[in-house]
Amino acid sequence: MQKETITDAVLVSNYIKGDETALEVLITRHKQRIYSFIYSKVYDRDVTEDVFQDTFIKVIRTLKRGKYNEEGKFLPWVMRIAHNLVIDYFRKNKRMPKFDNSGEFNIFSVISDSSLNAEKTMVKEQVEADVRRLIEELPEDQKEVLMMRMYNDMSFKEISERTGVSINTALGRMRYALINMRKVIEKHNIVLTN
Repeated sequence: MQKETITDAVLVSNYIKGDETALEVLITRHKQRIYSFIYSKVYDRDVTEDVFQDTFIKVIRTLKRGKYNEEGKFLPWVMRIAHNLVIDYFRKNKRMPKFDNSGEFNIFSVISDSSLNAEKTMVKEQVEADVRRLIEELPEDQKEVLMMRMYNDMSFKEISERTGVSINTALGRMRYALINMRKVIEKHNIVLTN
């Protein structure tokens, strides 16, 4: 009689209910894939080991707090945690130059290198996601002007015509959008890197 493999979802449930061995099974089951993923980004065994341990510390804390609700998608969830910790490692160790948002606002000028390696690609994706989240927090009128200017490459004259406000009002909204984004960046200590 062949022993049936217990699913990740059942193991997670058992661990949350207090079965410590369930977590050991999960770690053993997925260690190689997670470890290889981290190593493929950092190319350093010691750093990989640290990030791997930090990943599971975060997993344990999240599970213990009852904040896990991935409905059977344990591995992708853990990979996302590992991915974020790798980005944190690069940011903390300043392996990438810090993005200075002074002067003309063009986030994509810092990510124009056509030969992006895995590290840069990960950080680029994270920066783009961070910027999108920042934009979502803006008041609707500021967000509208910023999107038209930065993503649709519209002139302030075109924005003025499209929105039905004066050019000065459109310029003002853009200015306040950038000021508000900078405030959020400083408040939450967000680091935008390329």
